[in-house]
Amino acid sequence: MNYLIPAGSKKQLLILGVFKPFELGLFGAGIGVTVILLILFSPSGFLLAILDLLPAVICSFLVLPIPHYHNTLTAIKELYTFFTNRQRFIWKGWCVKDVFK
Repeated sequence: MNYLIPAGSKKQLLILGVFKPFELGLFGAGIGVTVILLILFSPSGFLLAILDLLPAVICSFLVLPIPHYHNTLTAIKELYTFFTNRQRFIWKGWCVKDVFK
């Protein structure tokens, strides 16, 4: 009895097959802050327009899908974990001295 798991079965857990609920919330919050900034500080110059659009651009960058990771936020989390955790790896291979009786 062999069972075949479909390749896209994990995507069924995601919203639209791409986003987790937290990521959609983060993206929505970035868009909401941008809209509020645009309403409060109507951009009269290029620098003010860039500053008003910055939350949406940053949140869009974080939820952008990339290959071999779910998205940019996941890749940043993995890099942070790699550089802040223990980096001394103890080799346990097939050595004769490792055999216990």
